[in-house]
Amino acid sequence: MNPRTRAGLQLLVLLIVGGGLLVMFPSTLKFVEGAAREIRYLWWLILLVALAVWLIWGVGRRPKPPRD
Repeated sequence: MNPRTRAGLQLLVLLIVGGGLLVMFPSTLKFVEGAAREIRYLWWLILLVALAVWLIWGVGRRPKPPRD
């Protein structure tokens, strides 16, 4: 399995799990809808999520060596 296919599969599984959790916990869906409406008050939440994504997938990765 090449890396592109694997990344696509991981994204698909993540979306399915996230959708399933939102269906199982409707109160979470209400919170997400409210947060989307009041995004101007929750801008820090977006920054925290972006920081978490950067820390999980960005930090500690070695740059790829140049191809000759």
